[in-house]
Amino acid sequence: MKIKRFMILACALAAMGFFSMPAQAQEIGYRVIVHPDNPASSISKNDLSRFLLKKKKRWDHGVPVDPVDLDSKSAVRATFTKDVHGRSVSSIKNFWQRQIFSGREVPPPEVASDAAVIAHVQSNPGGIGYVSASAQLDGVKEIAISN
Repeated sequence: MKIKRFMILACALAAMGFFSMPAQAQEIGYRVIVHPDNPASSISKNDLSRFLLKKKKRWDHGVPVDPVDLDSKSAVRATFTKDVHGRSVSSIKNFWQRQIFSGREVPPPEVASDAAVIAHVQSNPGGIGYVSASAQLDGVKEIAISN
């Protein structure tokens, strides 16, 4: 009987949002960055997804794309992946496992911080990545995302 009451109470609290994350934690933003010499000022979500999944390999101006990803445990990556790819991080990891196993492609490097993403993009003319909305963008250029 006590378990039944506990389950009812837990369901009621969950329905009222008692166990939900704070609003700030739910709204994790990101910014897309490219090498400062890249002439692009915006990118579609479709092209952005294709670049990060290595399905599109060259920028419109001919430079090879060099994507970088944040670590798979990053909250920023989770938001970016859901927003841009429309899938979860684990789904994208599974995609890469299939690519590796079939010998087609390897995933972009995963780095642990915004600073590492910025360093990668800054040192590669075809670089593209994403960082938290609060990151300092020294030496790289932010581009807009269009639909």
